[in-house]
This record gives sequence, structure tokens and C-alpha cells, in this order.
Amino acid sequence: MGLFEASVPHLTVDPFDEEFLADPFAHHGRLRDAGPVVWLEKYQVYAMARFEEVQAALRDHETFCSARGVGLADFAKEEPFRAPSLLLETDPPLHSQTRKLMSRIVSLKALKELRPLWQEKAQALVASLVERGRFDAATDLGEVFPMQVFPDTIGLMDEGREKLIEYATIVFNGFGPRNRVFEQSLIGKEDSIAWVEEACKRENLKPGGWGMAVYDAVTEAGLPPDYAPRLVRSFLSAGVDTTVNGISHLMLALGKYPQEFSKLCADPKLATRAFEESLRWDSTVQTFFRTATRDVDVAGTTIPEGAKVLLFLASANRDPRKWDGPDEFRIERPAGGHVGFGFGIHQCLGQMVARLEGELIAAEFARQASSIRIAGEPVRRLNNTLWAISSLPVEVAGK
Repeated sequence: MGLFEASVPHLTVDPFDEEFLADPFAHHGRLRDAGPVVWLEKYQVYAMARFEEVQAALRDHETFCSARGVGLADFAKEEPFRAPSLLLETDPPLHSQTRKLMSRIVSLKALKELRPLWQEKAQALVASLVERGRFDAATDLGEVFPMQVFPDTIGLMDEGREKLIEYATIVFNGFGPRNRVFEQSLIGKEDSIAWVEEACKRENLKPGGWGMAVYDAVTEAGLPPDYAPRLVRSFLSAGVDTTVNGISHLMLALGKYPQEFSKLCADPKLATRAFEESLRWDSTVQTFFRTATRDVDVAGTTIPEGAKVLLFLASANRDPRKWDGPDEFRIERPAGGHVGFGFGIHQCLGQMVARLEGELIAAEFARQASSIRIAGEPVRRLNNTLWAISSLPVEVAGK
């Protein structure tokens, strides 16, 4: 019978079709309702879109591995288009080593030390935007704030930093098929790939930043020297584009739900919850793949060893089996446990960075603005993995 059971629901839906990518939430209900496990004929892969199964698969790294690639490509059968990530695309014991090393650098203590500076920058940026009154929440805020704080934290060279977003776009597109969206993201971007390679070299990193700390930690741990630039690269591929879009989606949520923004204004301490709920409501990372390491039964379906499994994280985050009124943004909702940053040992390393940036922006708008209004249709930037916004016009009134 090949890789699939006849009993599993077969779907012809293509999650990487441009119509699907332009409005994935319109299709998630069909995926969830078809069953806990479905078979996607287009790519000959299994898929899960309900919260319970997605979270369980993310938690069970021994059965659903990442080392064979978190994209459509199976690294056991084909060459990856770039050297695999030592965090995202490895499993224990190697993953345990690299994760422990990186977690010492991206620590709560380190973020606590950075917070005053980041807060000062957030305060100044929001003040300038509120004074303008009308701006683009994607290009003037979402792209600007992470670039004000993150590259300096890593210790990146000054020239060429704008290439970070282009590079991340290519990486996340690469987790899908080699479709038109992926091919177009490569056009004219050779310089961005080359810049990142140079930026990750020790001689190009500034002293005192997280990048140099990675080199020192790799040396101290006795790990192969070539691990250091690859680990620094992990910062650059995952620490920018996801946060850029996370902040943009936060503004979209606050603009679409004025009553929720009023609650935030009344209590700016809800800023953390506001950002967390926006991550659940409009998940930036839509999907990731895993590969079954053994025959495994999931809700009555046997997924065979070697099968690719597509996990719909954003669909899980709006599964009505888990969440009450899942399509609504509710600032007071306890959204903890969502899978917007993944789950289990491969949960996003940079989640604390993203959360701090989102919290600071949400809190500053609560303090400085009395209203946020969506002033035009959001323009989406198609990506095989990310739910991205290229433009979001908003109007903001000050207090």
C-alpha cells in the first residue's frame, strides 16, 4: 500500500498553492474536520492540523524527528539547499549540546540587562509614530524595531544589515517545495546569502555581542570550530523575520479589535498577554515538517517509518477543540500552550527575544496612544512557511 493507509482521509488541497498561502485560515477548518491525520496527495505526505495531535508530535522528538529536515525535503534522501541548522534540524544528543550552549547566551539574565535599552528605543519609536498619526505598521514599525535592537545585540557589522530580512525570507521559503514562491524569493538575493555568510565569521563580529559569545562557547565546549558560524546563523535566520511579522500581527489585532486595545490601555501590564494572544491568533510560523522514525499509531492511523508529516501550527492555534472562540483576538485569554513558537525541545530559541520586543511595543502603544485604526487592507507577502505582512496602513491617535 506504499506510505499510506487506505483508511486515512485523502485530500487534494495544496498548502503551498498561492491561493492557500494568501489566506491559509480559510482552509484550516477543512483540514481539521477531515480527521486527526490526513494524507496530502500532492506531496505524498501525512498532515495534522488539530491542536492535540500537533502538540503531541512536537513534544515527541524521538518519534517525529527534525534531523531529517523540518521542510518537505528529506535529508536522508536528498542534499539540503544549505548546511542544516545545528538547532532546528538536529536531534539529541547533538541538539542537547548546541541548545544548552545557546541557552546560556540567550538567558533571562541577558535579556534583563538589555531591557532598559530596548525599552528606551521602543518608547522613542512609538512616540515618533504616534506623532505622525498615520504610518505603515509593517515597514515603519514591524521591520524597524527588531532591526534597531537585534543586530546590535548579536554584534553584526553595520553595513548590509537590511539583507537580514531578505535572507530569512529565503530560508523559510526553503522549507516548502521548489515552487514559484521559492524561486522568486531567490531572484537577485545572492548578495543577501553571501552577506550572511560573511556576517557570521568571527572576524566580522563585534566584541561583546552574542555572536562573539557563541564562538567563545564553542571553543570552551571543545566543539568543532565550524559549529560557531552555523550557530550564529541560527540567530539571523530565526530572530528577525518572525519578530517583524509578529509585531505587525500584534498591530493588526489591536486595530481590528478596538475594545481589546481599550483593555490594554486601561492596564498596560496586559502587554505580555496581548502579544501572546496575537501569536496564537495570527501565527507567524504556519507549518513545519517532521519525519517519522518508526511506525507509529496516531488516532487510529499508522504512520510508517520514513514518512514526512506536515504539522499545521497555525491551524492548531485556532482549533475549536482546544480554544473557545478561536478566531477572535481576546487579550485576557490564557493563550499559554499555543504552538506558535513550536513545542518541546525544538521550541524556538529566540522566543524570549520576540516576547520582550512584542511586550515593549504593546506597552508603549498602551501608554502613548488612545486608538489604533486599520487604515487600509493588509498586503500579504507570500511565503511557504511564514504568514507575512508587507504593508499594514494604520492611523493612531495620541493621548
